[in-house]
Amino acid sequence: MFPRVIQSNFVPSNTPVSASAIQNLKTFIETTKNLLVLTGAGISTPSGIPDYRSEGVGLYARSTNRPVLYQDFLKSAHIRQRYWARNYVGWPRFSSVLPNAAHYILSKWEKSGKIHWLVTQNVDALHLKAGTKLLTELHGSAHRVECLGCKQVFPRTRMQDLLSADNPDWQATSIDMAPDGDVQLTREQEKGFQVSSCTSCGGILKPQIIFFGDNVARPVVQSVYDQLEQCDGVLVVGSSLQVYSGYRFILAAKQAKKPVAIVNIGETRADRLVDLKVNGSCVDVLSQVDSIQ
Repeated sequence: MFPRVIQSNFVPSNTPVSASAIQNLKTFIETTKNLLVLTGAGISTPSGIPDYRSEGVGLYARSTNRPVLYQDFLKSAHIRQRYWARNYVGWPRFSSVLPNAAHYILSKWEKSGKIHWLVTQNVDALHLKAGTKLLTELHGSAHRVECLGCKQVFPRTRMQDLLSADNPDWQATSIDMAPDGDVQLTREQEKGFQVSSCTSCGGILKPQIIFFGDNVARPVVQSVYDQLEQCDGVLVVGSSLQVYSGYRFILAAKQAKKPVAIVNIGETRADRLVDLKVNGSCVDVLSQVDSIQ
């Protein structure tokens, strides 16, 4: 029995999935010998991490807060101050989020040999926490920090220590949280926050994630194409596929005549392309599929 961690305030409203839809998905998974799984924000909303686009409950629907753009982060010390102040406040909560049953079920399927490879668009490291090993973090991980100067990479926990040391008297709180751990702070709250620099070269420090306006590195994209070539089917879990970085792999799968199934609440960009669509909660659907003997 897997832990059913569900924060329903971030999960869009949905209706129960029919038994026939569950059986169809079970058949799809059983007839696929080397499955590639692509996950998105919808698999993590039941754990308490909001997504960006869901109607009524996504970040864009609840807040005027918007993700930092890559070029703005590079060019503006003020933007970097705002980003790291908010991320510093949000980190304790974001880093403590736990996987839910859907993460654990996919990890179980990997161990049984059913899943050939898993690609996630999420930066929350919940698949790693659940034990998944055959994994590509397509958009990086908020749990790592990189120096844009000397290119060293270190754990986000160390960045928290650096920021704490540089801001011994600074305090702020927020109850909001974004999919990357960012929170909402006022300009007044951000004042006086000191941004830590690389201790080796003095360079700019950035979370090792793909910001909006940046591109996934070509070697990472190619590695996913290589894994896709070796699979005989694709399962999308919790993604609307609105971002091209993930959608392109569905286009490639269909061009190669590989079957594709989607589990997601609401419409996706690929609904007209796929062989099977199950409109429902990732946790509920995968739990039901996994329970069928």
